[in-house]
Amino acid sequence: MCDNVIGQVIEKLKEYDLYDNTLLIYTSDNGCSPMANFDELKGFGHNPSYIFRGHKADIYEGGHRIPLIIQWPQRIAANSISDEPVCLTDFVATIADLVNYSIKDNEAEDSVSNLDIWLGRDYKKPLREAIVHHSINGSFSIRKDDWKLEMCPDSGGWSYPIPGKDTATLPLIQLYDLKNDIGEITNVYEKYPEVVDEMKALLIKYINDGRSTKGNSQCNTDSNWNKEFD
Repeated sequence: MCDNVIGQVIEKLKEYDLYDNTLLIYTSDNGCSPMANFDELKGFGHNPSYIFRGHKADIYEGGHRIPLIIQWPQRIAANSISDEPVCLTDFVATIADLVNYSIKDNEAEDSVSNLDIWLGRDYKKPLREAIVHHSINGSFSIRKDDWKLEMCPDSGGWSYPIPGKDTATLPLIQLYDLKNDIGEITNVYEKYPEVVDEMKALLIKYINDGRSTKGNSQCNTDSNWNKEFD
């Protein structure tokens, strides 16, 4: 269905001679909902979360990793691939960069321009210092390089371990080495306390600054966030 609909859009753009100079972005909402009936899909050999743990609403990668395909025949090289971690919030800064709009301090505080990636230009890696996620119950996580710190003992959402139900014997935080453990199976928070401290400090800085990009600090409206970091 998705292929068919996108095909119709592309054919219509070609019909009106708009195809070559149209920016077409294909992506999705965060994660796949369990309403899709994972067991039934598994029977057909399909796992919508692929190799990632969890699904929609969770703090895990399966709750946040999504497809992102960008096409612009006149500007973006066909078949180019990037493994740079980006976030959908980056669309604001990217389009602003594209049209030469200067973002104000209180606009798109967590948005980073991806235009260099799109156009195949050289840039200083990593593009983002870190990416902050949160689950449906408000639990935070932060990813920097290959590390991901999750400020909760559970999924923060709908999969096992369920918040308030399956957490009695679990540590309060989770740290995963995504380079060697993309499935988030082994919690290594005890093995790398220095990484935990560094990641936690960066997350707190972002919250205190009201932004994860350069610029003047902005206000956060919730004064109770720090309770989960005690």
